[in-house]
Amino acid sequence: MLVLFSKRNMIPSIRIILSLGSFLLLFISSTAAKTSFRPKALVLPVTKDISSSTPQYVTQIKQRTPLVTVNLTVDLGGGYVWVNCQHGYVSSTSKSVACGSAQCSLFGSSSCSGDKVKVCGGFPSNTVTGVSTSGDVRSDVVSVESTDGNSAGRAVTVPKFLFICGSDVVQKGLPKGVTGMAGFGRTKVSLPSQFSSAFSFSRKFAICLSSGTINSKGVIIFGDAPYNFGYLNSDLSKALNFTPLITNPVSTAPISSLGEPSYEYFIGVKSIVISDKEVPLNTSLLSINKNGVGGTKISTVNPYGILETSIYKAVSKAFVKAVGVKTVSPVSPFGTCFTQHEIGSSPMGPGVPDIKLVLQNGVVWDIIGANSMVQFSNIDVICLGFVDGGSKPKASQVGFVPMTGDQPTTSITIGGLQLENNLIQVDLARSRLGFRSIFSDHSNCANFNFTSSA
Repeated sequence: MLVLFSKRNMIPSIRIILSLGSFLLLFISSTAAKTSFRPKALVLPVTKDISSSTPQYVTQIKQRTPLVTVNLTVDLGGGYVWVNCQHGYVSSTSKSVACGSAQCSLFGSSSCSGDKVKVCGGFPSNTVTGVSTSGDVRSDVVSVESTDGNSAGRAVTVPKFLFICGSDVVQKGLPKGVTGMAGFGRTKVSLPSQFSSAFSFSRKFAICLSSGTINSKGVIIFGDAPYNFGYLNSDLSKALNFTPLITNPVSTAPISSLGEPSYEYFIGVKSIVISDKEVPLNTSLLSINKNGVGGTKISTVNPYGILETSIYKAVSKAFVKAVGVKTVSPVSPFGTCFTQHEIGSSPMGPGVPDIKLVLQNGVVWDIIGANSMVQFSNIDVICLGFVDGGSKPKASQVGFVPMTGDQPTTSITIGGLQLENNLIQVDLARSRLGFRSIFSDHSNCANFNFTSSA
């Protein structure tokens, strides 16, 4: 078994890279759910799991024949879905994908296994731990609930959903009961892409992560639907702020072809403002250079924000000055901490100044106290929820080979903490990212009604 190790920034994130024509979607669309009911949107729950060393966001699908519930860690920039097939994968509808087939090409794979029958191979990757292995590409039935944007509806199926088989080695480090990862990145075989192809709905999805960990479900909606959250009783898709998505021209994955772009989601941050004062930064770090270094991405496998060293130091200095209280010994992995009782509270969480990200089209992303601070239940300490990601630029990947070296370094990573109780919409058709704080509307992402109306 091939086992690979890789790190990116402080918390690794690994992507399988694809670059294919739209005609390859024919396979997925031709295997769409065979049902008279054609949903306009689908819905999945997402919960926060803190049982492992790194907090993770977990969703679940039903897969196989007979159907089995499969728990998957959400990877917003991941290229595909992988599931551990090493033990107990039993399904009468599971089929291997032939090497050299159109389906195999969707994974950008030239790897084959087997003697008489060549099976398509891929590289399932745990983007939390940085471990990859090799595995066969398969198809199987997947069932998911539809939605009208108000509640969950009837279940529909995709008969030939494509995924890669993982193993115990790559599963290690995921929460108990989680047996794979669901990639949402800009590929033809990510979870959103396969759903939109199967049901011919819009190439967009929305994710709303809940900050709660017990009986507190966030929501992921695929396709066109209103976004209604509890007593707000309004369609929040009409109240989003939008900013363009940016393509990083260099792969941020350890396994990629020369010249292929990253499939993570990048946006353009032009400046950072704290207490109405612009933080002095080396602004060249805010753009992505020809080597793929720099820029800003959003990530669910990074539980906290990550800032390049000079940006971190400047933001920390400005933040401490604005807070106006002394710092205390930091709690790892954080570097800027305070005594909790000296901070106080506000309707927007801990009583600290907002961190404003001024985006390329003039729109501002306000990071309120609930999304900027990490509190501890057993000690009187509260920390800024951004970590120092280092400053040394790292070499880009070359060649379609498993690499164990470094990847391009992103200057700013907006992590899971910053995304919680924010409605985030990724609209691939229009190449834009929508966002809105649900918390600021005095609601939260756990207010979606998962009681089926079917």
